Amino acid sequence: MTRGRHIYKGAHTNRLQLQQLRRHRGREQKSSPDSKTTSNQKHESPPQLLCGNMDPACCMLDPPNYGVLEFDMESYKKYGKVWGFYDGRKPVLAVMDPVIIKAVLVKECYTVFTNRRNFGLNGPLNSAVSIAEDDQWKRIRTVLSPTFTSGKLKKMFPLVKHYGDLLVQNLREKIDIRQPLNMKDIFGGYSMDIVLSTSFSVKVDSINNPNDPFVTNAKKLFTFSFLSPLFLLTVLCPFLVPLLEKMNFCFLPLSVLNFFMDGIKKIKKEREKNSKSDQVDFLQLMIDSQNKEKHSSDDESHGYKELSDSELMAQGLIFILAGYETTSTTMTFLAYNIATNPDVQTKLQQEIDTFLPNKAPPTYEAVMQMEYLDMVVNETLRLYPAAGRIERVCKKTTTINGVTIPQGVVTVIPVYVLHRDPEIWQEPEEFRPERFSKENKDAFDPYLFLPFGFGPRNCIGMRFALMNMKLAMVSLIQNFTLRPCSETPIPLQIDTKGFMKSTKPVILDLVPREVKNTEG
Repeated sequence: MTRGRHIYKGAHTNRLQLQQLRRHRGREQKSSPDSKTTSNQKHESPPQLLCGNMDPACCMLDPPNYGVLEFDMESYKKYGKVWGFYDGRKPVLAVMDPVIIKAVLVKECYTVFTNRRNFGLNGPLNSAVSIAEDDQWKRIRTVLSPTFTSGKLKKMFPLVKHYGDLLVQNLREKIDIRQPLNMKDIFGGYSMDIVLSTSFSVKVDSINNPNDPFVTNAKKLFTFSFLSPLFLLTVLCPFLVPLLEKMNFCFLPLSVLNFFMDGIKKIKKEREKNSKSDQVDFLQLMIDSQNKEKHSSDDESHGYKELSDSELMAQGLIFILAGYETTSTTMTFLAYNIATNPDVQTKLQQEIDTFLPNKAPPTYEAVMQMEYLDMVVNETLRLYPAAGRIERVCKKTTTINGVTIPQGVVTVIPVYVLHRDPEIWQEPEEFRPERFSKENKDAFDPYLFLPFGFGPRNCIGMRFALMNMKLAMVSLIQNFTLRPCSETPIPLQIDTKGFMKSTKPVILDLVPREVKNTEG
């Protein structure tokens, strides 16, 4: 691939290089007396040896507030809906055209854009549904899909509700001491309890038992950083990945992964001894699918669908990884938006009180039917999507809507930028749940709102995550009024280097609600 050539035919930005920082360009021009370019000419610098076109800030050389998502935002402002760049040594095409997005995520998913970018060093997670590739991914996804149906989630609702009640109980105890609360810590405990109980039926009160081995080990899984030396090494020198894998290098702590692998093995053996297990969790549903296939007389079906033990354990691990951090962070943003928009909180309280008068216990049907709650959640996901980017690797050269994407190029959909595009969303920085009313929702292209991805490879746990978040919010708003305090960061500053999170803790006051009896 020749540097500086136009390789994406039909794209209105068309170049693989992005413009580098002006100060570097200016220095180069001054130091080259033979240069024939003038300061008024627009030109592109070639990719740097290590960072490619990524700004040196992304390689830890510039101010801390500049990250991958800022890079995407600046690139969109400079080049429009389609642009190309080098991410380290890897050519990347970023697209915000809904026609191309639909082709990548749906139409050409099985044939061209099946796989996500895989940096390697995944350890036992290599066969997790979010990492597996091609036929293995299709088989695992086929087995897991029935696990997340509405019927299965409804069966899990009483278990989730138990932890919603525990959340309210813990909050009542904490506000008695009249101290503002760190919402990430609160929702982190709730999410951890939900993940461990629904995945393995491990019952832990994470807030009151922070030293439980399951809690401490699960939290260690989230120490990963995109700026870790090991991760940067794999990006800049991908040819070293096979060697590093042979040396048992892994992005996540192997001691923690082994702790959970051993725990899952033990639980699985105990379940297999008791063939009449009445547990309702994801592990049991996967064990049931294994047993069903083992007793199937259809050899072809058996070979295609059955999960191996290592695959089963990988799914258990990915449930913890995917279910804890992203859910608790999104709920923190939700609480912040509700607290800083009192008119929204009032409407939400009115809807909850209508569906659940006199603080009636939440039900699955009531929670999932609350329209305004759904609008508030969607608007929060628009502003703060858990994944700032969606990535797919092009398996063969293809042309979509006039844009040619060569084989091997990583196609990136910059969700964070897409959700804040002023051409799509009027005053995009403002929090407006009404954007997602039934009338307005029908007016915009569904491929421009992608908090969980889209198509066959979207987030398999989407409905489960939404159920958890909505139940937590109903339990919270039903019993408390959220208010900002002197420690609340206003406006909220976002860390854009990787996973979506606030740069400062979200601290809020909670005031108990007294709901008037509506009977008689």
